[in-house]
Amino acid sequence: MDLRRLRTFVRVAKLRSFSKAASELNTVQPAISRQIAALEEELGTPLLWRNTRQVQVTPAGEALLEQASVMLALESGIKRRVLSAAQGETGELRIGYISSACADFLPGLMRRYREHYPDVHIVLTDMTAQQQREAFQVGRIDVGMSRPLLVAGELGLTAELVYEDALLAVLPESHPLAKQSRLNLSHLAEEPFILFQRGEAIGLFDQILSACHQAGFSPRVISEPASMQTLLTSVGCGLGVSVVPGCIRGLNTVGCIFRPLKDLLAPVRLELHYDKQRLKPTVAGFVEEVHNTLPEIRARMGTDGNWGD
Repeated sequence: MDLRRLRTFVRVAKLRSFSKAASELNTVQPAISRQIAALEEELGTPLLWRNTRQVQVTPAGEALLEQASVMLALESGIKRRVLSAAQGETGELRIGYISSACADFLPGLMRRYREHYPDVHIVLTDMTAQQQREAFQVGRIDVGMSRPLLVAGELGLTAELVYEDALLAVLPESHPLAKQSRLNLSHLAEEPFILFQRGEAIGLFDQILSACHQAGFSPRVISEPASMQTLLTSVGCGLGVSVVPGCIRGLNTVGCIFRPLKDLLAPVRLELHYDKQRLKPTVAGFVEEVHNTLPEIRARMGTDGNWGD
């Protein structure tokens, strides 16, 4: 059934006038008459009684008027939903993130995003870099915020810097070296090391090992927890020392002391990953919000060299 004819019929039936309907629909009265006649022929029954003075709706016309109004409202709703989806205002956004690196700025970022896109269903999942890589491979996330993904290019992902973080030494607060305001890595050469599990953050693990080798020693790694919180708890219990990104100071650090390193270590990157070639509207909206918030994120996560307690 032609929706244009239905729309014409509804205007005539509600206005009880062919001429008024023609004026409202920006057409001429003969065109209105032809559309009504075609609709009556299609349905096989009169829909309107009309003479020179008035237009009345037949019982069949009343039934059609009720159903046509529903159909036209549904059509309008479909158009709105399609347009909203195309503009990223509806749909789903699945984000993988490293909690220790994002916890300080992610709540504010998501609040601002939701102010602009309140009808988008958001799924947040705490994932290591390795877990995000695997999730991208099987299409379980749309956006990732993690350390550099070694295969980002192979997966067709764009990688954008969010912020850079400094690597710090973390010691038990009772450790003799805790009295120093700044350390050389070589000061830790004889200490047992607790490092974040390599399989979950290969780049970070290898960067720390490389820095230790450049400092003249190979660290004795006694534990590789899969959680930064477990790492900090282990250090706080006096089981060893570690080298970590400064962002994890936002976790529970009871029993731990952080000290900057004199060694010139490369900063640790947090990157935004997404598929720019097949950019979903919801992802485009989120990426724009990240771009707009970058100065604030970097100011919030920046280091001023004052890592003393």
